[in-house]
Amino acid sequence: MNVSPTVWVITCVVILGLFVFDFFAHVRVPHAPSLRESGTWSAIYISIAVLFGLFVWWQWGGTYGGEYFAGYVTEKALSVDNLFVFVIIMSKFAVPREYQQKVLLLGIVMALVMRGAFIAVGAAAINAYSWVFYLFGAFLIFTAVKLLRESDDPVGHEEERETRLERFLKKRLRTSDEYDGDKLFTRIDGKRWATPMLMVLIVIGFTDVLFALDSIPAIYGLTQEPYLVFTANAFALMGLRQLYFLLGGLLDRLVFLSYGLSFILGFIGVKLVLHALHENTLPFINGGQHVAVPEISTVVSLSVIIVTLVVTTVASLLWSRRKGASTDEPAT
Repeated sequence: MNVSPTVWVITCVVILGLFVFDFFAHVRVPHAPSLRESGTWSAIYISIAVLFGLFVWWQWGGTYGGEYFAGYVTEKALSVDNLFVFVIIMSKFAVPREYQQKVLLLGIVMALVMRGAFIAVGAAAINAYSWVFYLFGAFLIFTAVKLLRESDDPVGHEEERETRLERFLKKRLRTSDEYDGDKLFTRIDGKRWATPMLMVLIVIGFTDVLFALDSIPAIYGLTQEPYLVFTANAFALMGLRQLYFLLGGLLDRLVFLSYGLSFILGFIGVKLVLHALHENTLPFINGGQHVAVPEISTVVSLSVIIVTLVVTTVASLLWSRRKGASTDEPAT
């Protein structure tokens, strides 16, 4: 896939422009967005992502178009799981609803910058050492098992992580307990204090780093093209703020999402290990020769990802509805 520097620059400028537009059109004036506003703009950003995928398909062919869509769907699914963590963070710090948009947008921009750095490092490592796919695959399988083990109480595990980070920050920052609008710092008795808003932003930024450690190896298991990795991540993150307000309480009903994501990460991890074996150069594996193992195609990957997400979502909603119905039944 040949992507010229001009195309890279235009793509980055367009993505930056969309974030700037989002800030001035929706975030600059603090308010709690309505369901209509959130739904409309979520649909717009998803449409932009789909149109870009069709452009990739037209410009570079169906193979790369399929890789983009597989990467986008995976990153979008992982982003929905991220929203659940954001809900926990917002609740823990009692962020006023009208200020949550600013925190989310800044967090998303931070996430994109950090993922850009991870993408660059990952691309350089892959180009230099083909055995990196072994590490990516093993890490994803480990992450899948860890996610599966924590699925029994995701709120408890996440709150434990945030509490440790909060204690660490309070030891090193002079923090106030009260919000001062959406300001990150305030003055009390002539001294400068960090507001809880800064604490929330730091926690979200730290969480974004952890998310990037999972998502970047996952998408490199679907495509090795840095341009597709970057754009799939950017378009998956774009509109995440609106999706946060649109889904709202629905996130609590996606009880099986963690199981689905665990399976997807494990599946991609296996795909990476198979690819690493196929491209093997390590002398202690098959004498440094390529191993004749089957490779999983992009079509199969995309199909598995979509089917898994559909099954886990439908199962979650049916289970939640059944549980709600049984709770509403009068006692006899």
